[in-house]
Amino acid sequence: MTASLLHDKAVLLIGASTGIGREAARVFADEGARLVLAARSGAALDEIAEELRSADREVRVVVGDVTSAGDVARMVDETVAAFGRLDGAFNNAGLGQVGLLHEVTEEDFDHVMAVNVKGMWLCLREELRVMRAQGFGAIVNTSSVGGAKGSSGLGVYQATKHAVNGLTRSAAHDNGPLGIRVNAVAPGPTRSAMIDAMLAADPQAMDRRLAAMPLGKIGTGAEVANAAAWLLSDRASHTTGAVLPVEGGMTA
Repeated sequence: MTASLLHDKAVLLIGASTGIGREAARVFADEGARLVLAARSGAALDEIAEELRSADREVRVVVGDVTSAGDVARMVDETVAAFGRLDGAFNNAGLGQVGLLHEVTEEDFDHVMAVNVKGMWLCLREELRVMRAQGFGAIVNTSSVGGAKGSSGLGVYQATKHAVNGLTRSAAHDNGPLGIRVNAVAPGPTRSAMIDAMLAADPQAMDRRLAAMPLGKIGTGAEVANAAAWLLSDRASHTTGAVLPVEGGMTA
């Protein structure tokens, strides 16, 4: 019988309350992980945690904001306190942004950068603090197909995902010699609140994107989560610094 991908692994899942993160909580739990779920919404976290506990999964919840260094440190420390180590982390918190570059306000620019770039860096910094001391661990960051290409109306968002790719690859170089792997998943259009907001702003956007995809369909959070679970698992033991497309062939 094949062992579960994440059997007995202590995993911190940041951005677990909605969308890809919520599906990742289900996938990771089914794959045997012991989970700490983190996000800003305590009510949403409690809901998914209760669902998983009812299926006899081991789950804890931490409420916090990735733009707060103190909150991120607490997420990591509470994972170690609960399970004694940090085997893996999925950094999935992020914001979308729609608007032509010359129309984006400074406030909106700063907000998206704070969550998608600074927040990612803070997560990496605190997770690596523990993993470097342990001498092992695996991290997966959520990037986007937008980190590999450009398109009109998503410039600031896409800039943040290019930054996520850079952080991922640099962290892989910095920490590979210590036995720590750092990778990213790069979803294309995936059913989520973020995609719904983009569709509301540009109803024709999805038709254009689907036309460019060989598989011709919108992805699901579970499909992205399955890719992340593999990257976190020992079966991806020789993979680091990768940005794995999970986008129906959109960039093929």
